Amino acid sequence: MGLRHALCASIVGLCLPAVVSAQTRDPENLAFSSERLALIKPWYQTQVGAGALTGAVVAIAHNGKIAYLEAVGTQDRKKRVPMKTDAIFWIASMTKPITSVAAMMLVDEGKLDLAVPVYRYLPELKDMQVGLEKVDTITGATRLVLEPPIRPMTVRDLLQHTSGLVYPEEGNTAVHNRYRWAVFRRDATLAEFVASLAKLPLAHQPGEVWEYSWGVDVLARVVEVASGQPFNEFLESRLFKPLGMVDTDFYVPEAKLSRLVDPPPSGRSPLWDVTKPSKLYSGGGGLVSTAPDYLRFCQMLLNGGELDGVRILRPSTVEQMTAPSLPANIPFTGVVGGFVGPRWGSSWGLGFAIRTDPNSSIVPGAIGSFTWGGLWGTRFWIDPAEQLAVVQMIQIEPSDDKGQYMRALRQFTYDALRAAR
Repeated sequence: MGLRHALCASIVGLCLPAVVSAQTRDPENLAFSSERLALIKPWYQTQVGAGALTGAVVAIAHNGKIAYLEAVGTQDRKKRVPMKTDAIFWIASMTKPITSVAAMMLVDEGKLDLAVPVYRYLPELKDMQVGLEKVDTITGATRLVLEPPIRPMTVRDLLQHTSGLVYPEEGNTAVHNRYRWAVFRRDATLAEFVASLAKLPLAHQPGEVWEYSWGVDVLARVVEVASGQPFNEFLESRLFKPLGMVDTDFYVPEAKLSRLVDPPPSGRSPLWDVTKPSKLYSGGGGLVSTAPDYLRFCQMLLNGGELDGVRILRPSTVEQMTAPSLPANIPFTGVVGGFVGPRWGSSWGLGFAIRTDPNSSIVPGAIGSFTWGGLWGTRFWIDPAEQLAVVQMIQIEPSDDKGQYMRALRQFTYDALRAAR
């Protein structure tokens, strides 16, 4: 990581293409109203002052140039360390889009096929059954009945959250409860985790229901098998280093701990203790990153898979990933399923929530915009129609209203665009 940091630091600004530095950026030349953009920082400062969060970093790129990059508050709860723009955050489920890109890189190379059963890469999952809860009409007792899948889950299902796999916390059915038996621990590898899933049933027939799940962690194991590399090494050599993502990794080394933002008051779960190396390279939630790093990832996608002369994905692959991929009538279920779907004006692509109907949404943005976030409030969105990429980094309690921050930031951003026209 040190070499990447040194190389990137030698380039002006944040290493974005045609970037202007944070000191010399000119929002007016980027089709923004500087007066409206200036409203963002005071709003976050108000939240800090109210004790809702310790600090935040917000980064906005437009047409490949930085229009806004600001740090607010402090990175520690004792309010002794001012927040800086290169502060390091646990990004949790913002890891999922990165894992999805890693898989699609292998698809581009012909090493991975979205249409084939997952068991072609992970034979231990070949005999997974579907678990159905049935009520005995005489006794009223509920029992779990296993039946074979109508079709096996495919690699595409892992990207779409239609595999039938679940997270234990996404429901309280007998299947969800069984998923608590999975070996998802710091001292277990992805291979060991996947082997433990083989003993569990699927919650749905593959392809029939969207439910947020461990599918992306299974996808990370597929990447290992298809590439012949440990997942962390694949990301480092094939994605982070080429993109200049100098502070994105599965843990924060001692030399960078001074930049790690404190967790919310409830603390950091031992599972997600990013201050120590882990054997579990969670493709669903294990990474840390910074606003500048993640903005580079976003800009690569916005550019159609290329950044600074380095091609990561084919343009057609990015189009495939960021287009709705689900049947129009598919049910969205589980806790997270309550925030994705037609009632929210969105669907799902291959790694992202995709905006399909702005009239059903409470925030602005063009059709085709895509987004996702993390458990502690980190969030990004990309609007290809406006050539806009935005990253918000905060760390708040999972129970807090994370949506208020993104709603406010989206409103400020689009207001600043409209006011300049």
